[in-house]
Amino acid sequence: MSTPIDYFERMYAADPDPWSFESRWYDARKHALTADALPNRRYRSAFEPGCSTGLLTARLAGRCDRLLAVDAVDAAVRTTAERLADRPHVTVRTARMPHDWPDESFDLIVLSELGYYFDDADLATLLDRTITSLEPGGDLVAVHWRWPVAEHARSGDEVHAALARLPELHRVARHEEPDFLLEVFSRDPASVARRSGLL
Repeated sequence: MSTPIDYFERMYAADPDPWSFESRWYDARKHALTADALPNRRYRSAFEPGCSTGLLTARLAGRCDRLLAVDAVDAAVRTTAERLADRPHVTVRTARMPHDWPDESFDLIVLSELGYYFDDADLATLLDRTITSLEPGGDLVAVHWRWPVAEHARSGDEVHAALARLPELHRVARHEEPDFLLEVFSRDPASVARRSGLL
Protein backbone atom coordinates (compact mmCIF):
# COMPACT_ATOMS: atom_id res chain seq x y z
CA MET A 1 0.00 0.00 0.00
CA SER A 2 1.23 3.50 -0.80
CA THR A 3 1.93 5.76 2.17
CA PRO A 4 -1.44 7.39 3.06
CA ILE A 5 -1.84 11.14 2.68
CA ASP A 6 -2.78 11.60 6.33
CA TYR A 7 0.77 10.56 7.30
CA PHE A 8 2.11 13.66 5.55
CA GLU A 9 -0.70 15.88 6.82
CA ARG A 10 0.10 14.87 10.40
CA MET A 11 3.80 15.54 9.83
CA TYR A 12 3.18 19.10 8.58
CA ALA A 13 0.56 19.78 11.26
CA ALA A 14 3.13 18.95 13.93
CA ASP A 15 5.98 20.93 12.33
CA PRO A 16 6.03 23.22 9.25
CA ASP A 17 9.48 21.79 8.42
CA PRO A 18 8.99 18.15 9.43
CA TRP A 19 12.26 16.88 7.93
CA SER A 20 14.33 19.87 9.18
CA PHE A 21 15.33 20.89 5.65
CA GLU A 22 15.87 24.48 6.81
CA SER A 23 18.57 23.59 9.33
CA ARG A 24 20.17 20.28 8.38
CA TRP A 25 23.50 20.30 6.51
CA TYR A 26 22.78 16.83 5.14
CA ASP A 27 19.85 18.14 3.09
CA ALA A 28 21.51 21.41 2.07
CA ARG A 29 24.43 19.41 0.68
CA LYS A 30 22.17 16.86 -1.03
CA HIS A 31 20.10 19.62 -2.65
CA ALA A 32 23.29 21.28 -3.91
CA LEU A 33 24.53 17.99 -5.35
CA THR A 34 21.15 17.39 -7.00
CA ALA A 35 21.17 20.78 -8.73
CA ASP A 36 24.84 20.42 -9.70
CA ALA A 37 24.12 17.03 -11.30
CA LEU A 38 21.83 18.55 -13.94
CA PRO A 39 23.49 17.86 -17.31
CA ASN A 40 22.22 21.04 -18.99
CA ARG A 41 22.89 24.58 -17.88
CA ARG A 42 19.30 25.62 -18.57
CA TYR A 43 15.92 23.91 -19.01
CA ARG A 44 12.85 25.19 -20.77
CA SER A 45 10.20 23.54 -18.61
CA ALA A 46 10.75 21.52 -15.43
CA PHE A 47 8.54 19.56 -13.06
CA GLU A 48 9.20 18.76 -9.41
CA PRO A 49 6.52 16.56 -7.83
CA GLY A 50 6.65 16.32 -4.04
CA CYS A 51 8.35 19.71 -3.53
CA SER A 52 7.83 19.79 0.26
CA THR A 53 8.98 23.16 1.66
CA GLY A 54 10.65 24.27 -1.57
CA LEU A 55 14.33 24.39 -0.70
CA LEU A 56 15.32 22.21 -3.65
CA THR A 57 12.71 24.05 -5.72
CA ALA A 58 14.56 27.32 -5.09
CA ARG A 59 17.79 25.80 -6.43
CA LEU A 60 16.05 24.38 -9.50
CA ALA A 61 14.33 27.70 -10.22
CA GLY A 62 17.62 29.30 -11.13
CA ARG A 63 18.18 26.76 -13.89
CA CYS A 64 14.72 26.77 -15.50
CA ASP A 65 12.71 29.11 -17.71
CA ARG A 66 9.57 27.59 -16.22
CA LEU A 67 9.17 25.33 -13.19
CA LEU A 68 6.07 23.58 -11.90
CA ALA A 69 6.34 22.35 -8.29
CA VAL A 70 3.57 20.40 -6.58
CA ASP A 71 2.91 18.71 -3.27
CA ALA A 72 -0.03 16.78 -1.84
CA VAL A 73 -0.13 18.77 1.41
CA ASP A 74 -1.55 22.30 1.36
CA ALA A 75 0.78 23.48 4.15
CA ALA A 76 3.84 22.47 2.13
CA VAL A 77 2.46 24.20 -0.96
CA ARG A 78 1.92 27.42 1.00
CA THR A 79 5.48 27.35 2.34
CA THR A 80 6.94 26.75 -1.11
CA ALA A 81 4.76 29.42 -2.71
CA GLU A 82 5.90 31.96 -0.13
CA ARG A 83 9.54 30.99 -0.63
CA LEU A 84 9.29 31.39 -4.43
CA ALA A 85 6.90 34.36 -4.46
CA ASP A 86 9.50 36.59 -6.12
CA ARG A 87 10.00 34.18 -9.02
CA PRO A 88 7.05 34.51 -11.41
CA HIS A 89 8.31 31.69 -13.65
CA VAL A 90 7.65 29.19 -10.82
CA THR A 91 4.15 27.76 -10.37
CA VAL A 92 3.33 25.99 -7.10
CA ARG A 93 0.12 24.06 -6.59
CA THR A 94 -1.47 21.18 -4.73
CA ALA A 95 -1.47 17.83 -6.51
CA ARG A 96 -1.41 14.24 -5.31
CA MET A 97 1.01 11.98 -7.11
CA PRO A 98 0.87 9.98 -9.24
CA HIS A 99 -2.81 10.50 -10.07
CA ASP A 100 -2.79 14.30 -10.45
CA TRP A 101 0.14 14.26 -12.85
CA PRO A 102 -0.05 17.35 -15.12
CA ASP A 103 -1.02 16.95 -18.76
CA GLU A 104 2.12 18.70 -19.97
CA SER A 105 5.56 17.89 -21.32
CA PHE A 106 8.89 18.73 -19.65
CA ASP A 107 12.57 18.64 -20.52
CA LEU A 108 13.44 18.11 -16.83
CA ILE A 109 11.68 16.05 -14.16
CA VAL A 110 13.09 15.78 -10.63
CA LEU A 111 11.96 12.89 -8.42
CA SER A 112 13.46 13.78 -5.04
CA GLU A 113 12.59 11.58 -2.07
CA LEU A 114 9.30 10.54 -3.64
CA GLY A 115 9.28 7.11 -5.28
CA TYR A 116 9.60 5.01 -2.15
CA TYR A 117 6.19 6.15 -0.87
CA PHE A 118 4.37 4.25 -3.64
CA ASP A 119 3.22 0.66 -3.85
CA ASP A 120 3.76 -1.36 -7.03
CA ALA A 121 0.70 -0.03 -8.87
CA ASP A 122 1.29 3.62 -7.98
CA LEU A 123 5.00 3.41 -8.75
CA ALA A 124 4.22 1.90 -12.14
CA THR A 125 1.81 4.79 -12.78
CA LEU A 126 4.41 7.32 -11.66
CA LEU A 127 7.05 5.87 -13.99
CA ASP A 128 4.63 5.62 -16.91
CA ARG A 129 3.57 9.25 -16.53
CA THR A 130 7.17 10.35 -16.13
CA ILE A 131 8.14 8.68 -19.40
CA THR A 132 5.05 9.98 -21.20
CA SER A 133 5.71 13.60 -20.23
CA LEU A 134 9.51 13.61 -20.58
CA GLU A 135 10.38 15.23 -23.89
CA PRO A 136 12.84 13.76 -26.41
CA GLY A 137 16.27 14.65 -25.06
CA GLY A 138 14.78 15.39 -21.64
CA ASP A 139 16.50 14.60 -18.34
CA LEU A 140 15.19 12.83 -15.24
CA VAL A 141 16.96 13.32 -11.90
CA ALA A 142 16.18 10.88 -9.09
CA VAL A 143 17.52 11.08 -5.54
CA HIS A 144 16.39 8.86 -2.66
CA TRP A 145 17.27 7.97 0.92
CA ARG A 146 18.64 4.42 1.20
CA TRP A 147 17.97 3.45 4.83
CA PRO A 148 14.79 1.57 5.87
CA VAL A 149 11.83 3.70 6.97
CA ALA A 150 8.67 2.11 8.34
CA GLU A 151 6.38 4.47 6.40
CA HIS A 152 8.03 3.76 3.05
CA ALA A 153 6.46 1.22 0.73
CA ARG A 154 9.90 0.27 -0.65
CA SER A 155 13.57 1.24 -0.50
CA GLY A 156 15.18 4.02 -2.47
CA ASP A 157 17.39 1.46 -4.18
CA GLU A 158 14.28 -0.33 -5.46
CA VAL A 159 13.03 2.90 -6.99
CA HIS A 160 16.31 3.43 -8.83
CA ALA A 161 16.37 -0.18 -9.99
CA ALA A 162 12.91 0.31 -11.49
CA LEU A 163 14.08 3.46 -13.27
CA ALA A 164 17.15 1.65 -14.62
CA ARG A 165 14.90 -0.99 -16.20
CA LEU A 166 13.01 1.55 -18.32
CA PRO A 167 14.17 1.07 -21.93
CA GLU A 168 13.43 4.70 -22.82
CA LEU A 169 16.03 6.01 -20.37
CA HIS A 170 19.83 6.06 -20.37
CA ARG A 171 21.76 6.56 -17.14
CA VAL A 172 24.18 9.46 -17.65
CA ALA A 173 25.33 10.04 -14.05
CA ARG A 174 25.35 8.20 -10.72
CA HIS A 175 26.39 9.45 -7.29
CA GLU A 176 26.20 6.81 -4.56
CA GLU A 177 26.64 7.28 -0.82
CA PRO A 178 25.61 5.05 2.10
CA ASP A 179 22.74 7.45 2.84
CA PHE A 180 21.34 8.31 -0.58
CA LEU A 181 21.49 7.50 -4.25
CA LEU A 182 21.47 10.26 -6.87
CA GLU A 183 21.14 9.34 -10.54
CA VAL A 184 20.50 11.21 -13.74
CA PHE A 185 18.64 9.43 -16.52
CA SER A 186 17.95 10.88 -19.93
CA ARG A 187 16.28 10.22 -23.23
CA ASP A 188 19.54 11.56 -24.69
CA PRO A 189 22.52 9.27 -23.99
CA ALA A 190 25.05 12.01 -24.81
CA SER A 191 27.47 12.95 -22.03
CA VAL A 192 27.80 16.51 -20.76
CA ALA A 193 31.01 16.87 -22.77
CA ARG A 194 29.21 15.82 -25.96
CA ARG A 195 26.28 18.12 -25.21
CA SER A 196 28.76 20.95 -24.70
CA GLY A 197 30.55 20.31 -27.99
CA LEU A 198 33.81 19.12 -26.41
CA LEU A 199 33.62 15.75 -28.19
